[in-house]
Amino acid sequence: MLAGMTDRPETVVARWPVRSPSGPDGLAGLLSAYHLQTEAEKGAAVADVAALPDRYRAEIVDPRAVFARDAVLVALRGEETAGCVVVAPAAGWTEIKRLWVTPPMRGQGVAAALVAAALKHAGKTGAGTVRLSVWNWRTDAIALYERFGFTVVGSWDTRDRLVCMERAA
Repeated sequence: MLAGMTDRPETVVARWPVRSPSGPDGLAGLLSAYHLQTEAEKGAAVADVAALPDRYRAEIVDPRAVFARDAVLVALRGEETAGCVVVAPAAGWTEIKRLWVTPPMRGQGVAAALVAAALKHAGKTGAGTVRLSVWNWRTDAIALYERFGFTVVGSWDTRDRLVCMERAA
């Protein structure tokens, strides 16, 4: 083996739907984990997907309908579906949402690969600004976004503890 090389697979980001060995696309599992974890962190833990609020459950049950106008990007590492992000167009800006990396894949550059791919996609849409919102307790995510040039801006969302960020596309 050459110095500096590892046997770890690289992260490949593809537009959903994709086929992977860990399931037909892995997206439902990623979104389920994202929403269940988020509800628990908000202090409103639920037992399973069936108990999630309707709007979140719909993303898991019928992502084609919910994300029909959006680009859903999925990260693959070797045989595993490692993470996802949604890039949603809006009037004059693009929103990044639902960034999620499976716990075993964290710390391996998957989130950075997803954000980079999301920004590349957003740049192709012609939008001047990329926005996102993130819960204030997700400090690692906030630091990642800051490394990509996002800055905190005034909130456009009324939910408590939500940090709104943006950057030029």
